[in-house]
Amino acid sequence: MPRAALVGGGVVAAGAVALTIGLWPAGPGGAGQGEGGRGDSKSPTAAATAPHPKDRSKPPSSPTYALSKPPSTIPAVREHTPARGPGWHPEDKARVVVGDPGLRDEAELLARELRLRYGGEARPRSGDVQLDLTGDRTADRTGGREGGGGQTGPAITGPGAATRTSPTTGGPITATETGPAAADAGPVTGDAGPATADAGPATGDTAPATGDTGPIPARMGSGAQAAQTAQAAQTAQAAQAAQTAQAARGPGEGPEAYTLVVKDRVVRITAPTQAGVFHGTRTLKQSVRADGTVPEGVVRDAPAKPRRGFMLDMARKHFSADWIERRIEELGDLKYNELGLHFSDDQAFRIASESHPEVVSADHLTKAQVRRIVDLAASRHITVVPEIDSPGHLGAVLKAHPDLRLRDTRGAVTQGAVDIGNPKAARIVDELLREYAELFPGGRWHIGADEYQALVVRDPEASYPRLAAAARERLGPAASIQDLATRWLNDRARVIGPARDVRAWNDGFFRGGTVAADADLEVAYWTGKEIGARDPVEYLREGRDVLNYNDEFLYYVLGEPNDFAYPTGRRIYEQWTPRVLRGTTPVPAAYDGRILGGSFAVWCDLAGAQTQDQVARGIRMPLRATAQKLWDAREPSRSWADFERLAGRLDG
Repeated sequence: MPRAALVGGGVVAAGAVALTIGLWPAGPGGAGQGEGGRGDSKSPTAAATAPHPKDRSKPPSSPTYALSKPPSTIPAVREHTPARGPGWHPEDKARVVVGDPGLRDEAELLARELRLRYGGEARPRSGDVQLDLTGDRTADRTGGREGGGGQTGPAITGPGAATRTSPTTGGPITATETGPAAADAGPVTGDAGPATADAGPATGDTAPATGDTGPIPARMGSGAQAAQTAQAAQTAQAAQAAQTAQAARGPGEGPEAYTLVVKDRVVRITAPTQAGVFHGTRTLKQSVRADGTVPEGVVRDAPAKPRRGFMLDMARKHFSADWIERRIEELGDLKYNELGLHFSDDQAFRIASESHPEVVSADHLTKAQVRRIVDLAASRHITVVPEIDSPGHLGAVLKAHPDLRLRDTRGAVTQGAVDIGNPKAARIVDELLREYAELFPGGRWHIGADEYQALVVRDPEASYPRLAAAARERLGPAASIQDLATRWLNDRARVIGPARDVRAWNDGFFRGGTVAADADLEVAYWTGKEIGARDPVEYLREGRDVLNYNDEFLYYVLGEPNDFAYPTGRRIYEQWTPRVLRGTTPVPAAYDGRILGGSFAVWCDLAGAQTQDQVARGIRMPLRATAQKLWDAREPSRSWADFERLAGRLDG
């Protein structure tokens, strides 16, 4: 927004304090404009406070301010305590200062965006923005399932109290207005809403996966079944405990929580982590962008879900580094914290490789470009989640290594599938995984495992007898191809681990068998259309953490093949929540704590169907709607039309 739009009329006359404040841009904070005034001389507020022109000896009375309204942001803040006051807007000599030197990057970014000065470590003065860490600073980290502690930011105090509102639901948070002073900003619990509205899952921690990269004993026979049975028996109790812990949390708690206080023309953003502070700066930036001002009062905010992602299929379609970087900036402003890069598939392999340059496609990203992408993402507190899908979807690798292709009983090549009975296949994939583990240092990784073609036929053992024989030889007489695939999954996860959270597609997890998928593998649930499809509740009942990639709502598939339709932001906004994992029906609320979050995904099945720019335009509103529902799954207070208009103001 141009500087002139931010400072308004800027004409100041002695004794015309109310008029000057009225010239600030109008916003939901009601910066000096009363309930309905535009800040001109006809405003009731201005008339009541300006001195009579024939009696300049009388001192001007204090301006009267309407109670503020929540800032205009996407996603909406989960709790706002209104107050009376002028709010805050950028001024020419204002600074962004920090109370902790570790926040310099966040402060300098905000200063550039709002055309302010970075003031370093200093006490704030009128017009400044202060960023600071508070609470348990050891929790300040990016990545991992859960961490940090509660948020106790500074409060606005005064003799008056006011009605507090939940910006998402629009419902009141009870208190009584008794005067024009700032509202008390003590702890507030917002509208409880559905179970999905809580501050984040209470289950899971950052405990590393177990295992190493060497030979791994299979979990055989009744032992695996007994372990699964025991785990299932504990699920109801664990799910209930998680739900109870979540319900006790407020929107000001969790590792990404922040508090934003506007008082005395100073903005103070505090959080237990740098990520939380960053989210607070996004609220500030958006409020200024939408309304020219930040309303007086206190925002206490935190995401309902700790994983909020966007996934890009850059294997089937090449996307430029610049395009990806623009999406990162967009995602950061929307408070996403994951970017998934699916860079290997049947069609192409899109990142340079030293260990296996023969598999790399002509159009690809250099490692220097990828490092810039990873660094930019880190500056926005976004973890890049890479994916090398295997043992299916390896066509680009197999083109350079045809001897590793899987063949059926007739000798016909199976598209995209590697022969997991061939030890050389594991060596090549593991060499690639280890190489890219250094390029992508984040704490999360996706290993694929979907649509392995040997397991999508009715009788895998009859169609692929050599694989069936390899399974029995390695894993015992009762083992099947399914068990061999599960062993492959566990081995690849252990190459990437143990210090990372590893996920795989839901159709890479199977019922029964003699080998069980490692217990800490996360389920990326995308479909229930495969042979032997499992209801998402099965994974949750086993105690697994699940990520929502529901192809009914969150899949943007280029060219709309196979009955896919481009998702709309409105449908996501009005019908989807993180508990809607499959189709349109939510899983029971008791399992909400096991759903870590979700990801909106772009798949490029028909790569030429849209250009990069068309993709960016097509996903614009779905991304914003998904951001809203991952931050707060309750029914929004804004109508879709109002939400769309706000998005236009923020993007304009």
